[in-house]
Amino acid sequence: MVTTPDLLAAGPEIFLAVMGMVLMMIGVFSPEKRALGIVSGLTVASFAVVLAYYLFMASGERSVAFAGLFVTDAFAIFMKALVLLGGILVLLMGDSFVRREGMARFEFPILVIYATVGMMMMISANDLISLYMGLELQSLSLYVIAAIQRDRIRSSEAGLKYFVLGALSSGLLLYGCSMIYGFAGTTQFEALAGLFDGKSAEASAGLVVGIVFLSAGLAFKVSAVPFHMWTPDVYEGAPTPVTAFFAVAPKVAAIALFLRVMLEPFGGLIEEWRQVIVLISVASMVLGAFAAIAQNNIKRLMAYSSIGHVGYALIGLAAGSEEGLRGVLIYMAIYLVMNVGAFACILSMKVNDRMVENIDDLAGTAKSHPMMALGILIFMFSLAGIPPMAGFFGKFFIFMSAIEAELYTLAVIGVVSSVVGAYYYLRIVKIVFFDDLMEMFDKPIDRPLRVIMAATGIVTILFFIWPSPLLESASVAAAALFATPG
Repeated sequence: MVTTPDLLAAGPEIFLAVMGMVLMMIGVFSPEKRALGIVSGLTVASFAVVLAYYLFMASGERSVAFAGLFVTDAFAIFMKALVLLGGILVLLMGDSFVRREGMARFEFPILVIYATVGMMMMISANDLISLYMGLELQSLSLYVIAAIQRDRIRSSEAGLKYFVLGALSSGLLLYGCSMIYGFAGTTQFEALAGLFDGKSAEASAGLVVGIVFLSAGLAFKVSAVPFHMWTPDVYEGAPTPVTAFFAVAPKVAAIALFLRVMLEPFGGLIEEWRQVIVLISVASMVLGAFAAIAQNNIKRLMAYSSIGHVGYALIGLAAGSEEGLRGVLIYMAIYLVMNVGAFACILSMKVNDRMVENIDDLAGTAKSHPMMALGILIFMFSLAGIPPMAGFFGKFFIFMSAIEAELYTLAVIGVVSSVVGAYYYLRIVKIVFFDDLMEMFDKPIDRPLRVIMAATGIVTILFFIWPSPLLESASVAAAALFATPG
């Protein structure tokens, strides 16, 4: 039976789900030319209302609802705020692209709403069953969004590849969940945590195999090696605002789910699963560093960049400590800001009202669009981890957590991969500032893109002046997850 505390705990998710249904009706009965604008505006407003609730009104106290299926705490609030912020920024900066490229259908923002609801459910999952429900709600929406330009082969191909490989990953994840249930006798995180609190006997081989399959399914969602194969093709083929959405919000939600699943129910089995996370982390960092060097399409380059950054984030999970978790939270917040800024620059790459995506098309941008060139410099330096940009501090906290956990080899591999990866980021800066101008990008750049570029650029370059709000929030969120009973 659903009680009032249940409804209050899941209030933001329920509100967004209801708004999705209301906006569907508004879209159907609004004039065709105005439907997208009305629905998009109300979607952004709905996200902003929920984000304001999380930032200013939510208490952060742990609350379990729906018979233990759903949990809300400071960790969930922190990660949901990032997801909502990512959704707002992507909808704002993708508006002109959607109208110009024949995607002006009101279904697009509604799909973003339901994908976001799925992500919020993932972050608050407290049971293997609710974990899967949230994951599939997100995934089904994202499959459609990837192929929303159905009259374009590249978009349809991206959606089909994502769907087929996503179905495979869901099968792996479900098989892992079934094995965990079979050997542990429960799907609830708190009950699992009680079974594996470090005092009981070692986990059976079957349970460890189940955890490995579960990790494989989650690794697909964060596009970690060796489950990354969909990422470059989907990033390149999907419409650029959709690619930007894929790069930030679902990534944050999947990392949050990865952290909660590994550290809450299976925190007592860290020695059993740590080696798997270390292997995935190293493979992701190395592939992200070297595979991106040969890329000429900037969206494919950002795909390999995201694979590398997931590898860095997983270092904090491998550390298995509160400091490691805090480092991941800081890293994902910074990752979201600098990726949104980078994609705002990519969305500004238009010649004669036509999108261009090759890195060579950026040649001489500093001469024709000096402010855009400055933005590219800031975001590329930050992605490379060059001080004093925000990206440097994100990597610093991650590597320090690995050193404190005595994972010295993992930290060294991370630093070396970061140095190698800096090559392709600096190559873009070199093309922008030192190559001859080939084709001039259209002027003026759309206002939402200019504002987002400026805001994210300022946050990225001046983060070191006042980092305390993010550091304190991440500390509270990390402490909440480690204070979980059981």
